[in-house]
Amino acid sequence: MNDLHYITRPSSLQENAPLLIMCHGYGSDENDLFSFAAELPDDLFIISVRAPYPMQPYGNAWYAINFDAEKGKWNDNIQAKQSVDKISAFIDYACNTYNVDSKNVTLLGFSQGTILSYAVALNYPHKVKNIVALSGYIHKDILPHTIEDNKVEHLNFFCSHGSMDQVIPVDWARKNPEFLEELDINHVYKEYPVGHGVAPQNFYDFKTWLEQYI
Repeated sequence: MNDLHYITRPSSLQENAPLLIMCHGYGSDENDLFSFAAELPDDLFIISVRAPYPMQPYGNAWYAINFDAEKGKWNDNIQAKQSVDKISAFIDYACNTYNVDSKNVTLLGFSQGTILSYAVALNYPHKVKNIVALSGYIHKDILPHTIEDNKVEHLNFFCSHGSMDQVIPVDWARKNPEFLEELDINHVYKEYPVGHGVAPQNFYDFKTWLEQYI
């Protein structure tokens, strides 16, 4: 059973294809990251998922971000946790529906999609192998209270951020490597001289990294 809208790009393999699930950012949709699909390895079975909460006048969110003059910006962590569970359930759905390898699942996120990808991997590490985390950060409020090293030691992360990001400060992203190091998780962290977006060199670097790990 699945209640998330999505689009796919089939794999060149007939069975046991590595699965890549794309999670877009706040205010976007499934077509955004899907523009990468044509340039990614042919053996990947690619699914780009639309976040569950529609926004007005357009776009979608994985959870609400409220802008309050008194409280400042705050996240709806209940919705965020629900979306973590929805993505986890979607992984099961995709693995049961398509001829993919459930032991070779990669999450690729941007911004809010990255925040959720981190959380899915650290809440449900047995369902994920690789994470491409673009322009996001580790949101500790939606992680388990304790994370056991031996449950997450197989994970691989490619983390990147724009050094001039005006939406998510680069200082937030710079804390990610330390967090992953404490858990002995294999990771790469790179910065690019751009704002809140994916520079061409960033795309090339994560594509090259992905080819090594899928």
